[in-house]
Amino acid sequence: MQSQDVAPRPAPGSGSAADPVVDVEQAEAALVEHYPRLVRIAYLVLPPGLGRGRRVLTAHALTQRALPRGRTATPVIPAQSAGREGDPGYAFVRLQVVRTALEAGLPLRRRAWPRRSQLPPLLPQVWGLRLFPRSGGADELALDQRLSALSGPARAACVLRGLEKLPDGDVRELLAAAGVTDADAALDEAAGTEDGYALLGSPEFDPCSLQARPTDLMRRRQHMKAALAAAAAVAVCGALLGLPGDGWGPDGAAAPPYAQNPAAQAALNPALLLKVPAAAWESSARTDFSVWPARGDLTGDTALLRRALAVWARPGERVQVSATPGTPSGGPSGPPQLLYAGTVDNARVVLLYDGLRVVRYAEPRDGTEGAALDFARVDGADRAGAGAVVLGRSDGNIRYLTAPWVTKAAERDLLKPGAGAMDLTLTDGTTAPMAGPAQTGACTSWNVLQLTDATGTRLLTDLGELVPARLTTGRPGSVKDASGPGALRAWAPYACSLGAMRSSGVRSVNTWVYASQPLPDTSGTADWVCTRAETWQGGGERVLAQFHTPGSTYGAVAAKAENVPACGAKDPQVLAGVLWKSGTGSWYLLAAGSRGTSSISATGGVTGSAQGDLLAVKTRQGAQAELKGTLEDGRAVSGLR
Repeated sequence: MQSQDVAPRPAPGSGSAADPVVDVEQAEAALVEHYPRLVRIAYLVLPPGLGRGRRVLTAHALTQRALPRGRTATPVIPAQSAGREGDPGYAFVRLQVVRTALEAGLPLRRRAWPRRSQLPPLLPQVWGLRLFPRSGGADELALDQRLSALSGPARAACVLRGLEKLPDGDVRELLAAAGVTDADAALDEAAGTEDGYALLGSPEFDPCSLQARPTDLMRRRQHMKAALAAAAAVAVCGALLGLPGDGWGPDGAAAPPYAQNPAAQAALNPALLLKVPAAAWESSARTDFSVWPARGDLTGDTALLRRALAVWARPGERVQVSATPGTPSGGPSGPPQLLYAGTVDNARVVLLYDGLRVVRYAEPRDGTEGAALDFARVDGADRAGAGAVVLGRSDGNIRYLTAPWVTKAAERDLLKPGAGAMDLTLTDGTTAPMAGPAQTGACTSWNVLQLTDATGTRLLTDLGELVPARLTTGRPGSVKDASGPGALRAWAPYACSLGAMRSSGVRSVNTWVYASQPLPDTSGTADWVCTRAETWQGGGERVLAQFHTPGSTYGAVAAKAENVPACGAKDPQVLAGVLWKSGTGSWYLLAAGSRGTSSISATGGVTGSAQGDLLAVKTRQGAQAELKGTLEDGRAVSGLR
């Protein structure tokens, strides 16, 4: 709000002799009767930069100071003579509240004493608690953002129009009486907010129905100690504390905590959403989410996009929020990119991308109750990592939104490599619903998404997150997509082990046979397989060493570990062991290391050693052993547990 929008307060006694007289008792009766409404008016008119907590206390202080000091005359204007149900006392108090709330938003001037309304209120005060109104839904959040962008006189015009139901002529005269120099400009600026008038009476803007939370307890304790230690210094340097503009405090040149940030405000404006042209990916050097076009049948639904952005910036208590490990869930720093806005089954879905995260907002088709907000980290995504995003899950089925370069989509059962793939219809990049992987009960199937583009075919699996994980095979450092017949056969016995990697932010999963071991009873050769899941955050990697005997449908997990370099590009070495029962009933400790292992030894419950990368020692059921290996370069490795 500009300082010239509000004129200086009229001098006392400027009313004419014919003006109605309002005494203290009449004004006090009106104030007590309509106190919640008057405080709400003050709260809505006060500048949002004060913050919700200070606005609450200031609104109560201004309302309580609205009483006249004695008998006084009120200006004869329609808005006042009509008053609230013909009460001139209420009209007088309301004028005082609007006037002082507008004054509170005026900037402080050098060489001029600040007005009382511009200073923090002396009373009321609450120590040790933060008080603020109850949070509303997405519509209230959006209205709050719109009011924040208006000047003080325009906010006052909205309140008088929407909450007080005054006609424009009365609003114009009341604003003029409150010191607004250009009431017509305020009315024009407030135009366009009529759709939110019904929300002005919601709990979001009720400073009399409050939530209480403690202030920062640790910081309060530290401040108390610091205050006691610095009491003498404050007494000596008290004059320096009052010097304005020196920026000596702990925050230096920082704005107040609730100051408006232009970039953050722009991030909530659906008109500023980035929408990439449909053919941009064809000429771009990048092949990630930044070149995805905006798709869906609701990309022009401004109200839906505004709700999605508002909930992203400040999700309410009833919004279900989820985020993959290592993914920040704060609001966008600027206008994000729109990937999708449309109807998916029984929900309206919006997909957004801010360079670091893909964010999915979903709400029911018949309202906003039960809205959900999901975050997935996708920084550093390449062509394979940006192949698809989950649009929705319903009745065990999944719909995906695929990259614009995808030409074909299909569904495949990873447990049945010879069964072939079933084509999925693609409609503007959206797949037909496909069955998701088994989540409960026996693992009899594991359905994956097969995508084809100009560079080849790759498999993606749903692990319960927004972005499916890429499946690969091969020794670390030379992995390839699991798309050919050999790769499909290699994955089949170990597909069900993918269930152990759900909801951990997995980017890709690689499996490879690191050793083959003849069984002691000459029943064939078993495979030792390492399965490693890499994450988007670069930590929390999961490694499984699995043992697969001839004729078995599934591999058996022999060992597992997290946050280790083993079986990865930085350290492809693996060592693991398993207790195995032969066909004759004998028990053996079998162990295998990856290529480059020169010897293996077992200690503890089982003792034995062998040269090379394989070990077989006869033992008993339930025996436990500690495995150690030595590499050809002399480095020691420990067995996975």
